[in-house]
Amino acid sequence: MNHNHRGPHVVALGTAGGPRWWTGQGAGERQGIATAVVVNGSTYLVDCGHGVGRQLMLAGLPLGSLAGIFITHLHSDHTVDLASLTVFGTLALGSQGAGPVRIIGPGDRGMLPPVSAHASGSVPKAVGGVDTTPGVESMFRHLVNAYATDLNDRIFDTLRPSPYDMFNVADIEIPTVTGYHPNANPSPDMEPFEVYRDDNVTVTAVLVEHPPIAPAFAYRFDTAEGSVTISGDTAPCDNLVRLASHTDLLMHEAIDFDSIRRGYQHESPAAADAGMEHHRKSHTSARQAGEIATRSHASRLALHHLVPGTADPTEWWKASETFDGELFVPADLDIIPFHRIPTPPADVCFDSAGTPESLAAGL
Repeated sequence: MNHNHRGPHVVALGTAGGPRWWTGQGAGERQGIATAVVVNGSTYLVDCGHGVGRQLMLAGLPLGSLAGIFITHLHSDHTVDLASLTVFGTLALGSQGAGPVRIIGPGDRGMLPPVSAHASGSVPKAVGGVDTTPGVESMFRHLVNAYATDLNDRIFDTLRPSPYDMFNVADIEIPTVTGYHPNANPSPDMEPFEVYRDDNVTVTAVLVEHPPIAPAFAYRFDTAEGSVTISGDTAPCDNLVRLASHTDLLMHEAIDFDSIRRGYQHESPAAADAGMEHHRKSHTSARQAGEIATRSHASRLALHHLVPGTADPTEWWKASETFDGELFVPADLDIIPFHRIPTPPADVCFDSAGTPESLAAGL
């Protein structure tokens, strides 16, 4: 699959969300969440769900084309294969004479989230030692340390590069004027702010509503030919509407709440109630995603991060009840363009047959 001669487009590398996407009927049809934004032969990867390296290969997108990796938030289904990109990607990038690749994403949360109101008994014990809420830069460093035996073997024995030579990792600094606080105010009303720029794209971000994890970002990629906005995981959120204003393509998460509720049937009532409370305050149904696209005046809507990835496909098309633009429910590796759709001049309308009619007097 050659992407060099196409206009700007996304490749839906993996379209399933959640840490349990591989179970149930239809399992394996969708890989973990990851999206490639392709502009002028450069690839910008948003999230690193399970299978991302294989999906990049199947899409015909060499690691050497990677210009940046953008992590929306630090839930495991969005980051689990950052490890494989760190270790295997170092070797591939070195052999292709590429790098360093920019990696950006959320910084350290700074404090643990509050304990669920559904908890009973003792307070849960945190993992991670002294680093219980690492950001993306610290996560990358921990991954390198975890694989140090392998990496040093290759660095010393076969003169392979270090991951620190192949990747340039940084936490996103949230503007202080927003009043952001990970527990008290995780998604304050804010204006989009720039997080990355090169000759192909300008990337802006906002905080979105995905408690209790924080920070959680949505990203917008603006190019000379069009724009795409990627929601990350979020409940319906005014910040996202602001970021996605008149975007050429909105890629939004979607959840089937009824399927999720059935998935808790073998768990305790407390766990089921806590899980459903989390999903309802942190995610968006297909119909709600359609509403967000309509409010944003988006030209196209694509639903991904489908939870569960094995849900009845008819659930996702309910977005058409609230959005009358072009709607996509992509399978893995589907390509969706986001070139700008020309709008008719102000003095031209179309009759019922689709024929242009001039509104100018005397013509």
